Amino acid sequence: MTTPEQSRVTLSRILSAADANLLGNIHGGNIMKLVDEAAGVVANRFAQGPAVTAQMDEMTFLAPVRVGDVLHVSAQINWAGRSSMEIGVRAECDRWDAVTERVHVSSAYLVFVAIGPDGETREVPALEIVTDEERRRHREAQIRREHRLARRDAIASSRTTD
Repeated sequence: MTTPEQSRVTLSRILSAADANLLGNIHGGNIMKLVDEAAGVVANRFAQGPAVTAQMDEMTFLAPVRVGDVLHVSAQINWAGRSSMEIGVRAECDRWDAVTERVHVSSAYLVFVAIGPDGETREVPALEIVTDEERRRHREAQIRREHRLARRDAIASSRTTD
């Protein structure tokens, strides 16, 4: 079994003018791509093979990221089911040219599904929850999963009643 701590990864990148939007800040889509990449590493490692993004939810942008910032994206698994996993991601930045405190700029939760050689879903290993923090994250991930499933069912139900 793998623990959330064992799944953790951090990717860092210096952001340049090529990453900026028309306002001169880093484009949110570029941050989202780095978030998805970090979560993908965690999911593929945990699943011990291919896993694909199924959903990104609750992504928030808390502060702007500017050209010349170093973006640090940390991800770890929060919850694992039969074939799906929730990965929590936190993005922080600091300056490339000065010692500055890291600023929390974004958080997101992504759902990945493990895929077998036939393109169908496959089972993932069991997740071993050890610490109180891991238990809290696991509990909150279960709540988000219940909400995702309830929302999906409510939408499907509304389409059959029209």
